Amino acid sequence: MSKVVKFGGSSLASAEQFQKVADIIRSDPERRYVVPSAPGKRFKNDTKVTDMLYACYDLAEADQDFEQAFSAIEARYREIIEGLNLAVSLEGEFETIRKNFREKAGSNYAASRGEYLNGIILAAYLGFTFIDAADVVCFDNEGTFDQDKTNKLLSARLAESEYAVIPGFYGAMPDGAVKTFSRGGSDITGSIVAKAAQADVYENWTDVSGFLVADPCIIPNPKRIDVITYRELRELSYMGAGVLHEDSIFPVRQENIPINIRNTNAPGDNGTWIVGSTCQKSKYVITGIAGKKGFCCVNIEKAKMNGEVGFGRKVLEAFEENGISFEHIPSGIDTLTVFVHQDEFMEKEQKVASYLYRVAQPDAIEIEADLALIAVVGRGMKSTRGTAGRIFSALAHANVNVKMIDQGSSELNIIIGVANEDFEIAIKAIYDIFVLTNL
Repeated sequence: MSKVVKFGGSSLASAEQFQKVADIIRSDPERRYVVPSAPGKRFKNDTKVTDMLYACYDLAEADQDFEQAFSAIEARYREIIEGLNLAVSLEGEFETIRKNFREKAGSNYAASRGEYLNGIILAAYLGFTFIDAADVVCFDNEGTFDQDKTNKLLSARLAESEYAVIPGFYGAMPDGAVKTFSRGGSDITGSIVAKAAQADVYENWTDVSGFLVADPCIIPNPKRIDVITYRELRELSYMGAGVLHEDSIFPVRQENIPINIRNTNAPGDNGTWIVGSTCQKSKYVITGIAGKKGFCCVNIEKAKMNGEVGFGRKVLEAFEENGISFEHIPSGIDTLTVFVHQDEFMEKEQKVASYLYRVAQPDAIEIEADLALIAVVGRGMKSTRGTAGRIFSALAHANVNVKMIDQGSSELNIIIGVANEDFEIAIKAIYDIFVLTNL
């Protein structure tokens, strides 16, 4: 058996955390391939190294003196090396990074150095082979991840290394220029490595003991999810649930490799298992609740809309022409509503409205802002009667006005639209009825 293990920034923020990580890896010889993030926060008001790199590079790009900012980054790594009593020098790497900053190598290059340097330190501490992600993770000329090329290169390279460290978050374009995934992309790298290694398990180590039913910033000490399916996780991650980058699911899902979310600071906890399918029932009817603020809805009214062929296409064309993606499209007989991200829509709202009047010729258009969307997700909802009724009863008792309801045909999730100001109240009400009361 083999395991790919990815450690987040909080797990590698200091020498003490490095020691915990090393103990975890050494405790199981099946943990063969390690994907590290850049050092995260050591304490509440600390700064992540990736943020320090971005700020430092901004100074370099503006032709300002960045030496003080860069020295602070160097100090973070020296502190880790000295704390581990490692005979490793990064002086040559620091000089190369300085030179590339002066030559304006790009913000992608700058941001990637956090993982790169952490990877060098961790490989030396463990005695593992260091594999630069820029050599094995490939993007095409348009900056799109090249899955096939990456899998071939990485599989061959891993076959040569029994134990290796591969930094997360970045790869390279065909010309060798460093290219990063979106923020939090080390999760994606871990998934890519797991696929290439044909791993039995992908362990994702962070600072919580698994995936939680709801956001702990809203619900004090929410219950942990023991087992969740890829589909459920995808829905929750997309709607803002943390712990795992939403795009990290796809490579392992293709190979049906289970993901185990674990806690570096509590390695004895079982964490959460993410699987393709399972016969295990959830503790509750719902698996999780997640949501986002900052949406607006565009309500289009037109008599006999339902009988007009192509009306929906014309409406969506107005958003497409203005480069705006939509979230949900609930509809009635004479109405169609499009939910969009408010920050994308605000500056273009009149252009969209003009296009709609010109092409779709509606009777009226109404726009409402400051809305939030909440996803209630669970494989148990399909076989349980009255789930939607319980949700709306709970919201009514909490005096929350529901702006939108959308349920997919899979019956895996129900999306609810509420005012931004009711967002936290709504999540608490739903959590209470399904988890605390558990009727």
